[in-house]
Amino acid sequence: MHHKQFHHLFKSPGPVVTPVIHVLDQLQVENNIALALGENVAGVFLINHDFGIEPFLPIVRAARQRFPDIWIGLNFLAVTGADAFPILGQLAQKDCPIDAYWADDARIDERRVNQSEAIEIDQIRQNSGWNGLYFGGTAFKKQRAVAPDKMEMAAQQATRYMDVVTTSGVATGEEANHSKIDEFRHGVGSHTLALASGITPENAASYNQVDCFLVATGINKTGDFYNIDTKKLAQLMEVTQRMEPHGND
Repeated sequence: MHHKQFHHLFKSPGPVVTPVIHVLDQLQVENNIALALGENVAGVFLINHDFGIEPFLPIVRAARQRFPDIWIGLNFLAVTGADAFPILGQLAQKDCPIDAYWADDARIDERRVNQSEAIEIDQIRQNSGWNGLYFGGTAFKKQRAVAPDKMEMAAQQATRYMDVVTTSGVATGEEANHSKIDEFRHGVGSHTLALASGITPENAASYNQVDCFLVATGINKTGDFYNIDTKKLAQLMEVTQRMEPHGND
């Protein structure tokens, strides 16, 4: 997806902020979505960090029923799109549309010309009946390490198989190296680029090459993995609303 199309979709010239909610239960999810909406976020991601997909899905359905009109994305921990896209298609058929899917590992292998796994996942996506945005993890935390001189190649290859190329720092809550983000921007060109770790109100402005921030630790209450601090989120929103488009056309 061209970054201008992405920003037009969210009516945001600067980076789009999508808080990531690490799910505990239905009440915690609904409370945090309400807090996020109170700060005019573009949407939220839900992730089943502490349990499997089966107990996660009723919480997802309940959140969609409670908030029928908001933009919701999902991350199914430790699976790829090969497993996720059929589930997303089934949710859509049951009146639970999901707007985006984020995979930690989109199975891009910069060492190979033939991206056979990414191609297979793309075919499963096409057959699933789901039509949301795919955020594909590339050179992502807790996945296979990518050599620094291969970052640009990984990013370039990823653009063929996903709507939003998504990368991170080395661990949850860790800032991404700015040289890595520069390499990724060169690689994706005018494609949409997201960053999914280490963003805070204090450092967000330095990542002006990025189109979307998936943020949890940087806006959560101190020492609390699960609940949003509205003051921190408001500060982040204020920063991003002042940021200008990066102009990589």
